[in-house]
Amino acid sequence: MTTATAPVKATAALPPTVAYTELNSGAAGAAKFAGSDSRKYNYYTPKGRKATHYEDMTLDVQPDPKRYLLQDWIIAFADGTPTYSEKWTAALSSDWHAYRAVDEEWERTHYQRQSTICGMIAQAVENGRRSGAPGRFDKAWVKVLEKHLGAYKHAEFGLATSLMHAQRYGYTQMVNSTILTNSSYKFRFSQDLTLYLGDIGLDIPGFDAEVGKTHWMEDPIWQPTRQLVETIGGAEDFLEKYFAINIVFEPLVGELFRSGFVMQAAASQNDFITPTVVSSAEGDYQRNLANTVEMLHMLVSDPVHAAHNTALFNRWLKTYGDLAVAAAKNLQPIWSLPHTKVAHFTDAYAASVDRMRNIASQLGLDLPASISA
Repeated sequence: MTTATAPVKATAALPPTVAYTELNSGAAGAAKFAGSDSRKYNYYTPKGRKATHYEDMTLDVQPDPKRYLLQDWIIAFADGTPTYSEKWTAALSSDWHAYRAVDEEWERTHYQRQSTICGMIAQAVENGRRSGAPGRFDKAWVKVLEKHLGAYKHAEFGLATSLMHAQRYGYTQMVNSTILTNSSYKFRFSQDLTLYLGDIGLDIPGFDAEVGKTHWMEDPIWQPTRQLVETIGGAEDFLEKYFAINIVFEPLVGELFRSGFVMQAAASQNDFITPTVVSSAEGDYQRNLANTVEMLHMLVSDPVHAAHNTALFNRWLKTYGDLAVAAAKNLQPIWSLPHTKVAHFTDAYAASVDRMRNIASQLGLDLPASISA
């Protein structure tokens, strides 16, 4: 018994190399199409002349009915909200898929960089402990590390948690991946500080690696910073969280404490280990800031929604800027704690304000009077 087969017709309008055939089979490989034997994706327009590995691995991993889901979203929440919604941020974009991360980081490269940083820190701490360095730290500086570096690690953990929540709500995988790697770096740095304080505590008699939590929860010096971190965490708009952390908190509070105090003061306290540990966070922020500015610049330059986004970001800058100024100025007493005072709060704060001014100017935003004062 024979099975009838539909006639095969070649379409004259197409070149022979991509001839179209009508088949009765839905089996994989039954039909050939242009590029089917290529190991490179060609269904999107790359940002540069050629598609990068980052784009191949990240772009359109998250579906979007506007691009390839002909049947609309397959699943939705009980109230009818789709799997991903552009309404999860007040910012508007003509094309969220246009965003590309400056660092082009995807899963493999992210794990490689994190592993490198962890190895660098572990080696620096091990070598320092082997030489007996923690035992030579100035005693007043040891108290600073216990109380205030120990408190600051909770700020990093809180911001990491906020970013972990925010990354779920980005409309595209490119946006989500950028926020997720940002979160991962902050989780790692919080862990770096926890492990570091625990390690040097083994070499310093009476060292209390747990007292930092008490200072984070109760010390008046840290309460405005804690208020800022918790306010960011309470925001419902995912992009608002991302903005508040990288555009406001980091330059005005994070860098102020890390670069303006710890990294400048440590050496004069016989401490060469702590700056090595803390420097990793400064490198992380440079990458995260570049990605944030790229994303926000896309939105303030949007051909349709630029004015709306600029006004929105100025409101966020004012809201979180006021809180960040209060947090930063409340940290000032920490600068007076070391015996040898080589770092000065006024200089560190002025540098933070200059940093903020530069970031705001790149985005065409107005620096609030509370910051520039």
